[in-house]
Amino acid sequence: MKYLIILIVVLLIVFLIWTFNSFIKSENRVKEAFATLDVYLKKRWELIPNLVNTIKGYSFYEKTTFETIIANRSKNYDSLSNNEKNDHDNELEQTVSNLIAIKEAYPELKANESFQKLMKELVSIEDELVNARKYYNATVRILNNKLMTFPNNLFAKLFRFKTYPMFNASSEEKSNVEVNL
Repeated sequence: MKYLIILIVVLLIVFLIWTFNSFIKSENRVKEAFATLDVYLKKRWELIPNLVNTIKGYSFYEKTTFETIIANRSKNYDSLSNNEKNDHDNELEQTVSNLIAIKEAYPELKANESFQKLMKELVSIEDELVNARKYYNATVRILNNKLMTFPNNLFAKLFRFKTYPMFNASSEEKSNVEVNL
């Protein structure tokens, strides 16, 4: 009987260690996924002012778009929290849509070589952001599922692990696109 109790205690300790290490590995995957996403967010953050400067010479009537971009970029990117980066990402999504609309309104801008290069780079970054968001959300889903299922949820509370938020699309991205022909 004594050996059975010792065996149960040892198995419980091994299970706790395994569970704790599993949480740590999953949390590290989430942090790595966010770091990857963060690289693309920062690339876009730094690219947009170059686009704005290129566009400024062509579009004198787009003052509100430029003011919005400047306001969105008024903070130092590195000082933003992860949640603030998510909020700014949603705002920049709308800004990118506005930049594309400006491009359509100014045919001579479309022909500008530096603008074309910057737009190609922006499209590439946007594609990479989509993939990075998918990877980040997948790692968050795995960790959050692990933290919320029984009996892991009991140990997660004991070890004070918390769930992570998903990167979500903004309401503008979810709305229907209006096409006028």
